Amino acid sequence: MVVLATKLYVEGDARERSLDSLRSLVTNEIGELDVEFEIGIRHDDFPSVTIEGDDATVARNVLREEFGEIVPDLEAGETYVGTLESWDDDGFVLDAGQGDGVRITTDELGLGPGSATQIRERYGLVQHLPLQFVYGGDADSDDDADATPSRLADAEQDRLYGWTRGDGRLNVNSATRAEVRATLNRAGHAQDYVTVERLGLLEQSVICTENTDPPGLLASVGEYLPAELRCVVP
Repeated sequence: MVVLATKLYVEGDARERSLDSLRSLVTNEIGELDVEFEIGIRHDDFPSVTIEGDDATVARNVLREEFGEIVPDLEAGETYVGTLESWDDDGFVLDAGQGDGVRITTDELGLGPGSATQIRERYGLVQHLPLQFVYGGDADSDDDADATPSRLADAEQDRLYGWTRGDGRLNVNSATRAEVRATLNRAGHAQDYVTVERLGLLEQSVICTENTDPPGLLASVGEYLPAELRCVVP
């Protein structure tokens, strides 16, 4: 079984549509392998994929590579994926399936000056966004005085810095990629974006064209998307 590092936190019809989307994504990744799979949702909203068949090991590795994996135990110095659950001026808390979450202080984000709240706004980070981090160790252990703090992974810092060097983005949560694309097209913005990049199951990034103003796009489509929207302005 693989527990995917992305969350399914919507309810009702939206939950069923999201499950259908996840099944399609998993099928696209491993459908040509000799496996059968079943998707479940844990109590903490992380999806689990149980896989059987001759290619089960390969299929699990493919899903780990594509989505990241929630594991029972974290080892100091290793890189994992967690979802952005909360924040304040002093840092982020990532949910990596470890109860109270993994705290990353502002100094360990590596994303430039400002408070963690300001950094979240600058990079357009929506809640539940999957982020890579390097685990520093158990803060409750007896030798926590010598523990290295958890930090955002170098690859994650590079990815987010890259967002600010492009033509702008509109980041969205609580919607599938297909739902975001349909909303943009229905609202008359088919020519205003290059593509919709999937960041997680329900977290998407609209990559704007060169002449599109991300805040203006947000103002135009916000009423059609019952979601958190954040801009990245280059």
